[in-house]
Amino acid sequence: MTSSTSTYGSDSSNESKLMAYITSLILMASGFFNKSPYLRKMTTKPKTHLSTPVSNYISQSETMKAHVAVLPSPGMGPIIPLLELAKQLVVRHGIHVSLLNITTEASAAQNQLLHSPTLPPNLKVIDLPLVDISALVTEDAGIVTRLCINVQESLKPLKSVLIELGKPQALIIELFWTQAFEICNELSIPTYMLFTCSTAFLAFTLYLPTLDREVECEYVDLPEPVQAPGCTPIRIEDLLDQVRNRKIDEYKWVLFHFNRTPLATGIFLNSWEDCETALLKAIRELPFYKQIATPPVHPVGPLIKEDEPLTELGAKCVAWLDKQPLDSILLVSLGSGGTLTAQLTELAWGLELSQQRFILVARKPTDGSASGSFFNVDGDVNDPKAYLPEGFIERTKGVGLVVPSWAPQVAVLRHPSTGVFLSHYGWNSTLESIIYGVPMIAWPLYAEQKMNAAMLVEEVGVAVKPMVGEGKGVVEREEIERMVRMVMEGEEGKAIRGRAKELEHSASQGLNFGGSSYESLFCVVKEWTTSDQI
Repeated sequence: MTSSTSTYGSDSSNESKLMAYITSLILMASGFFNKSPYLRKMTTKPKTHLSTPVSNYISQSETMKAHVAVLPSPGMGPIIPLLELAKQLVVRHGIHVSLLNITTEASAAQNQLLHSPTLPPNLKVIDLPLVDISALVTEDAGIVTRLCINVQESLKPLKSVLIELGKPQALIIELFWTQAFEICNELSIPTYMLFTCSTAFLAFTLYLPTLDREVECEYVDLPEPVQAPGCTPIRIEDLLDQVRNRKIDEYKWVLFHFNRTPLATGIFLNSWEDCETALLKAIRELPFYKQIATPPVHPVGPLIKEDEPLTELGAKCVAWLDKQPLDSILLVSLGSGGTLTAQLTELAWGLELSQQRFILVARKPTDGSASGSFFNVDGDVNDPKAYLPEGFIERTKGVGLVVPSWAPQVAVLRHPSTGVFLSHYGWNSTLESIIYGVPMIAWPLYAEQKMNAAMLVEEVGVAVKPMVGEGKGVVEREEIERMVRMVMEGEEGKAIRGRAKELEHSASQGLNFGGSSYESLFCVVKEWTTSDQI
């Protein structure tokens, strides 16, 4: 039997790739990939449906080559890229995929997304049983602790589920599912990890166990920035919240899973070769990463939400955008889990003072953490007049549009009227902005978002970041006004807009047939299909 290594690049291999790619083109032409994000800001059209199943477009030799299971953590952040990877495996590579869905504490948005009637054939969603974590999680438990305990309890039936599925050729997990390694080793199932954050954060993930062994004090007390090999130094104030106190459960969970990341058979990365080139090279070549046995890294991104159904409110947003000038709108949205407290008043005043057009996605402020709506996406029905400055909505009418809780972010970002995105810098939102060539104003809230913002402002050059007033604790309205005007009207704004356009092009090229991300995923698929034939 010829190995996958020796056959890759052969005529039969190229024919296989071409067949899969032609299949994806047929599906796109038929409407399955309607409004592809890789085409620049297309106008919204009604989604069409195929009258013939997807499997009919794939030859018998291409269909059901392998069966792969994917296992996302709860929350829209990790679910979106894993679902998009699953779609690509099914539609572009002829793989049968079973997606295992954690139903405990699942948001309405998560359930709606994973049970959409538009999911492709050969992508099956299996709901894992509800588990009771009430006795294991305190009311003040952090977001990572709550998530990890949920995953730990939901993991218990995994072995029987995988056996019932016929032991898939591979399992793809997310960062907080590393307990699956032992189960899959017992069943001889290769386990891959989809790393849903940036390459820079992957380097930090791989480095943290070493930092934990070598440093005795709290990281926040270090006199110098933290520097993972091959990376730009991380300022202490930009470290993610979960590592700022080594005594808390949040840190212990993070360290546990970060320490086990090298156990993966391979790491799929939601990025692409031209986005973070130097960091990818470092992880692949520097001795440190080889010494800790870093698995092969396969950039397969950007994996972003291809489309989302428009609600009545979403349709109103798009209709309002249709009436606005080209590149004139600032979208202000802080992601599926983000909220602001005292800062919201200053933000609103800054928008008003800037006299720029905007869409503000307003979520009710919480007294708790900035991640207050992580487990409650779309669950807060609120009246923005109750917490925005008095008269703000009336004074900005016509110039601004205030949308309670949620807006169709993909549809807004790809609209020609959208010119800038004020973002929390979650990685999904960052990639959505890049793929549509929209420059950003960085407003990180929680998790790794401060690290993302620093990297993309200082290294990639697609964003700017407002300054927090000294001793103030908030970004003041005058700074917000200055920043918005600069990006919308100034020379610096033109420069980052140009860089965003460059990355937009390289991202779409990487995903196309023959592009770096397409080839990276195809190489692994070839291993799965070849091993299935041995």
